[in-house]
Amino acid sequence: MELTQLVIAVFGFLAVVLALEGAYNLWASRSSPEAKRIASRLQALSGEVRTEVSLERVQQRERMRWLQDLINSTAPGERLSDFVKTSGLTATVSELVLLSAALALAGWLLPAFLGKPPMFSATLTLVLGVLPWWRVSSARKKRILRFEQQFPEALDLMGRAMRAGHAFPTAVKMCGEEMSEPMGRDFRILSDEMNYGVPAAEALQNLAGRVPLPDVSYFVVAVLIQREAGGNLAELLDSISSIIRQRLKLHGEIRTLSAEGKLSAYILTGLPFGVAAVVNLTNPKFMAVLWTDPFGLRMVGAAAFMMVLGILWMRSIIRIRV
Repeated sequence: MELTQLVIAVFGFLAVVLALEGAYNLWASRSSPEAKRIASRLQALSGEVRTEVSLERVQQRERMRWLQDLINSTAPGERLSDFVKTSGLTATVSELVLLSAALALAGWLLPAFLGKPPMFSATLTLVLGVLPWWRVSSARKKRILRFEQQFPEALDLMGRAMRAGHAFPTAVKMCGEEMSEPMGRDFRILSDEMNYGVPAAEALQNLAGRVPLPDVSYFVVAVLIQREAGGNLAELLDSISSIIRQRLKLHGEIRTLSAEGKLSAYILTGLPFGVAAVVNLTNPKFMAVLWTDPFGLRMVGAAAFMMVLGILWMRSIIRIRV
């Protein structure tokens, strides 16, 4: 009996170990960092590589293809698709359009269901309808800012690789493998395009289209001129990297000097809403006059218009272009 229990315990232990090993292998094949990196690279290639010789551009449009085709059939729709692509999000334009419409509809119906005046419905509809696009704009801004901060390091890495005797495509490949996201992803796409037969000039222009930064455009123009006229590309990359670093340093100083103005703008913008919320919680009848009386509605509209003007004015004062 003891031997039987021992054998059962051993086989049970082996079964548990094998089950854990199988679960880990299943997770690693789908959700591990290496699997995600390979899947992201394959998806990037399928959506971005294009050539007239042997490769064909394949757009990821399986979801709501009819709406995606309708949007891409117009010039503003194509620009909107490019805008969403540069954000790095996996959502498509058609999904964002439907999500925005659903949120706007919910924003219109909810105040009406609660018995609030149409002004609340219009405001909530606008806020909820713009919310998905604000998320895309925020992600796009963060991605471009991160790319801009990484770009000098990528140029230095390519310059050192070329001084060590590597060719430009090899330096691009090293940059794609060594740099983190989002820099690594875009340079891996650039390397794969050049390796799979896309002309170097076209691949570099695709990079400039994916990353709407003046620094990337200068880099592309410099490389194309060097390939035509010759010269020391490593030294040229070092010069571009130095200029970008100096400009980023100047931007940092400007952000430091304008931080007080931005904080004041945020406080002045949020103060009326905060005071209105506190008064509405403490004395609802006092605030109800603003949306029950016609003169109160006109006052709210005038105040909102003046706030918008004030926000635009403060934004123009704080925003310094270099």
